[in-house]
Amino acid sequence: MTAGSLLAVSGLTKQFGGFVALNAVSFDVEPGEILGLIGPNGSGKTTCFNCVSGALMPTRGSIRFRGEEVGGLTPDAICHRGLARTFQIPRPFRKLSILENVAVAAHYGGGRRSEAEAHARARDVLKLVGLLTAADASPALLGAGGLKKLELARALATDPKLLLADESLGGLDPTEMSAAAELLRRIRAELGIAIVWVEHIMATLMRVVDRVVVLDHGEKIAEGTPLAVAEDPRVVEAYLGEKIVLA
Repeated sequence: MTAGSLLAVSGLTKQFGGFVALNAVSFDVEPGEILGLIGPNGSGKTTCFNCVSGALMPTRGSIRFRGEEVGGLTPDAICHRGLARTFQIPRPFRKLSILENVAVAAHYGGGRRSEAEAHARARDVLKLVGLLTAADASPALLGAGGLKKLELARALATDPKLLLADESLGGLDPTEMSAAAELLRRIRAELGIAIVWVEHIMATLMRVVDRVVVLDHGEKIAEGTPLAVAEDPRVVEAYLGEKIVLA
């Protein structure tokens, strides 16, 4: 861990009875960095996200965000400190418009803005993700790609310093995948937000992230640059099956 880390996870362990879902996992995230968190199904990625975002109480270990211990805090308290997450399966408020969905996040997650301020923030974020023209429509009219954008917009409306992005490419076609990956790059470039990205579409993730952390059976088995991780025999055996050729 470095002194200037935005997020420092140390010895993170989570047990469910006798089952150890995470075993002494440690990694850090630097300001403005995009970190990939990968591993096979059941490796502990979602459990890690749930502990960091406050949905689960860690059994042991430390989670420090912006120098403050946040392990065990509630999700809303962590969100108010500048850490937001998306979910693999978007669940918008179906009876609210797209704009209203994002405004709710801006109002309650972004420092209790007024209604006018929340709507202004929502419009700014919807413009960034490419949904502003559909702002008054129902989320029910959005396809998979649009719902992923809405999920990102709701998280971004809380003004995070760090975004936990959970499978932002799931269910998308190749064109939508490319657009979603480019959107994550823009979020980092334009807003200065660091990102931890869980994803199974390795060929795309490896071309976007700065570093990669690999989990297997709840333990960290590798960490490094995309090239180093893609060529690591332990990672190939546990997850990739074959080496990824990075352009």
